[in-house]
Amino acid sequence: MTVRSVTCCLLLAICARSGTALASDTSETSPGFRDGSSFEVLSRNFYLNNDFRTPSPSGKNYTQEWAQGFISSFESGFTGGTVGVGIDAHAFVGLKLDGGKGHSGTGLLPLDQEGRSENDYSSAGGALKLRTSRTTLAFGEMMVETPVFDTADKRLQPEYATGFLMESRESNDVHWLAGHFTAFKNQNASTSQGNFSGYGVSTETGSIDFIGANFFEERPLGGALYASQLSDTWRQYYANLHMKQSGVLLDSNVYHTTDYGDAVAGAIDNTAYSLSGKYTAGAHAFTLAYQKINGDTPFDFVGGDSIYLANSIKYADFNGPHERSWQVRYDLDLSSLGAPGLKFMSRYVTGRGIDGTHAPQGGGYNPFDESLGRYVPQQGDGGRHWERDIDLRYVVQSGAAKDLSLQLSHVTHRANSAQGGDDIDRIYIVIEYPIKLGPF
Repeated sequence: MTVRSVTCCLLLAICARSGTALASDTSETSPGFRDGSSFEVLSRNFYLNNDFRTPSPSGKNYTQEWAQGFISSFESGFTGGTVGVGIDAHAFVGLKLDGGKGHSGTGLLPLDQEGRSENDYSSAGGALKLRTSRTTLAFGEMMVETPVFDTADKRLQPEYATGFLMESRESNDVHWLAGHFTAFKNQNASTSQGNFSGYGVSTETGSIDFIGANFFEERPLGGALYASQLSDTWRQYYANLHMKQSGVLLDSNVYHTTDYGDAVAGAIDNTAYSLSGKYTAGAHAFTLAYQKINGDTPFDFVGGDSIYLANSIKYADFNGPHERSWQVRYDLDLSSLGAPGLKFMSRYVTGRGIDGTHAPQGGGYNPFDESLGRYVPQQGDGGRHWERDIDLRYVVQSGAAKDLSLQLSHVTHRANSAQGGDDIDRIYIVIEYPIKLGPF
């Protein structure tokens, strides 16, 4: 039985179990379509500078763009009755403030045919949603958040996916999710495309299906189980177990990926896992993490945030074939030191042991280069790299500018030639101000 058929069976079973009585109880207590609605506009000002310390693929020494974006989002409540009906909608506009041809290409803005940053771009979308009892089914364009398919919100515009998403909380201890998605909108695009791209994957007319559950989300000990299927590419399985208690957070994640169908990315048999521990004492928090990739191919994923491994950070994911990596991180909340709303974070991750030379020849990770007349793996043997991140974030706590946030981030990444990544210094400056307009 495929992931898609399991998803359909689960949805029917949950809807049948919920019944008219439960649906009526929910409709009586819910605020309704209008009173339960919310409308927000997020102003996002984003500056991004990439300083390449080794030759970049574009041949540029640095790229730099500055842009202003406005993201509006509307979420309705639900109409009354056995099956409540609602809608979600979003719209976006991005405006270039700086970004000439000589330093375009950061990913903030789309590029024209000459490689120049577009002066502006915009998009819009929405979804119809149905609810019975504590189960919701949505169809349309939306953001998705699961370990096996997760749209990202790391640039000017969030990513969006088009398809079906079911969520159910019929039990207080189990949060079910299932989805089927056929199109994807990138962070610097105005329209969705029927493809999903990863490290070695490019499915031009594909879809992704998933089903899973988060267990005991509000309890000290919890976990998650998920399965996904990327058409003619892979089947991926995920498990999580975590514990929170007395200032201690222990977290473990594991993925197993195998090729499926036509295997357009080639043969895949990959297991990736991470273990992390965080200790919080007053204003201070200390984190240690270990991550390991077992397999001749990288741990691959589609959707910008579809990797919940501990060492997937701002620039690198430390997901190379056979790679092992370690992280040390320090967080400081300066509220207790007289600066409420100000937080500092610094971390360092180092990875080594990468060997991509055994990736199956002809697949997405070891393609044939006609100009060289041989197979060229994405990564060599003996690859190693490291990344250091420093973040400073301030959120206004009161007054007319309440919730205005300013984030300054610096990223440094260094690698040898076998790793295949860039030597780069990156600076982010992000200013956000949410305007909540409330129900209509």
